[in-house]
Amino acid sequence: MTTPDVFEVLHSGRFKEYPSSVLGVGTVLNDMDAKSAIKAGARFLMSPAMVKDILDDIGEVLYIPGVMTPTEVLNAHNAGAQVVKVYPVSVLGGVQYITALKKSFSHIPMVASQGIMLDSIGAYIHEGASEVLLSDAIFKKDAMRKRNYGRIHELACRAKTTRQRNQMEESDDNTLTRKGFSLQIHGGIEND
Repeated sequence: MTTPDVFEVLHSGRFKEYPSSVLGVGTVLNDMDAKSAIKAGARFLMSPAMVKDILDDIGEVLYIPGVMTPTEVLNAHNAGAQVVKVYPVSVLGGVQYITALKKSFSHIPMVASQGIMLDSIGAYIHEGASEVLLSDAIFKKDAMRKRNYGRIHELACRAKTTRQRNQMEESDDNTLTRKGFSLQIHGGIEND
């Protein structure tokens, strides 16, 4: 919800030429904004914290609440969250924090969020993060301010390549197979 005119962007139809795109809205803080985002076409919602009203009212739209502590991970999962966003992961210990959480909560999919750079994608995935959010790595403030979409595209492509390299897993018979893949990229132009 920090991207100016986010609902207009969703309504605009700019993404019709990308039929496989799944658009969502982040930093959703209340039920009213969640309903507006869904009405505008959002297919998933994220929050920096667990907002129970959103989880209770969104229906079929995926809601990924933010969590920090083991208690918050478990409470969000028990409330019905299918996936949780560990935020702000870099401040909490980064890859080591994901490793620690996954020891007790291996059954709960976790998205690592905040402060993740391209060179650490593999470490997060290897240690159990289902996905990573890369707004800090891709949507550099200078590039956004200058509307340098070429640079943003370049960083997104590098992120995708890095993620694909790290999605291979070894099976019991020592063959490599591809893990499920989806790359979550979000961000927007901030008001100065």
